[in-house]
Amino acid sequence: MQRRYLFMVLIILLLSISLGYALLSTNLNIVGTTVVKDNKWDIYFDNVQVKSGSVTASTPAIDTAKTTVSYSVNLNLPGDYFEFTVDAKNAGTIDGMISAVSSKLNSTEITTLPNYLEYSVSYSDGVAIQNNHLLEAGKTETYKVRVGYKKDISATDLPSTEQTLNLTFSVTYVQADDNAVKPGHPESFETDSWDTIVNAVKTGNASVYNVGDTKTVDMRTLGTHTLRIANTSTPTECSTTGFSQTACGFVLEFADIITKHNMNPSGEYKGTTYNYGWNVDGWPASSMRTYVNTDIYNALPTELKNGIIDTTIVSGHGITAGETNFTSTDKLYLLSTHEVWEDVDGDTSSGIDHYDTAYNNTRQLDYYKGLNVTTSSYSGVIK
Repeated sequence: MQRRYLFMVLIILLLSISLGYALLSTNLNIVGTTVVKDNKWDIYFDNVQVKSGSVTASTPAIDTAKTTVSYSVNLNLPGDYFEFTVDAKNAGTIDGMISAVSSKLNSTEITTLPNYLEYSVSYSDGVAIQNNHLLEAGKTETYKVRVGYKKDISATDLPSTEQTLNLTFSVTYVQADDNAVKPGHPESFETDSWDTIVNAVKTGNASVYNVGDTKTVDMRTLGTHTLRIANTSTPTECSTTGFSQTACGFVLEFADIITKHNMNPSGEYKGTTYNYGWNVDGWPASSMRTYVNTDIYNALPTELKNGIIDTTIVSGHGITAGETNFTSTDKLYLLSTHEVWEDVDGDTSSGIDHYDTAYNNTRQLDYYKGLNVTTSSYSGVIK
């Protein structure tokens, strides 16, 4: 009887172990639903517009695939040109970007053009069309195409025989990736890069920038300062012989004080000792001119410096009789009295302008004209 009892205990133990092992199990499941949305790739040409003043030509025609614009034009005389715009439209749902740009003359990539020919393809605001430029879904970029017979050329530059020129511009769009960048179209003087601003001014597409707009500029050891658009107009008087170009075209000025510097230091100049500095030989010979065109100029960002043109400056000689006005060529300069102040009645026999012998060789900047700055109303000139 004892043996039978022990055998029954062992069986019970074995069954208990087997049952416990079966309960320790786990099922893990990941269940999801994925919906792949429909998309559309659709970039094409649309809306051709010929510029008024262009020579008569076969109107640019877009092919049925809307990927090619064709035109034929005869340029008979120097000064003739043909210009049109066409939209590159992304009507799809996928962002595109440019992967390749090619410009060819008679099937050969253009490196130089004949001296008598002008040809360009850009965005309508003058910005160059470049690789990686983004064309977002639902957006449009407008291209501008211009071909012209140069007007201001010498007789030796004229073609001796009739020339047939096949000009081809091609651009390839692909799906945008992380390399895509928006084209640098001018939007705001305050926020645009200097490269964008310089290009907009050079190509005559700076209409979004207004007199009085400001932008900060980091001048390294000289600190951060504010530049202001002081002028955008170029009246006919700017073309007058001997007229200073300092208040003509797109002019920027500092709206605050950068630093202090003597016009000329005390010391000896041409054999004469000056205890308080001198103004002999005027602006062209001054220490100030050297300082602003080296130290101040070199403190500016490279992108801004690249856009500053040489400017013809006519400056006065003061009250010394028998002298003539000075002419120099500079990147940076100080403003003359007339470029800031303007007498209400235009009387040059009195007031600040009476001592400026170059008063009639320049004009008041647009910014100060807008503030009605005169020799008796000048709160707007305070820095």
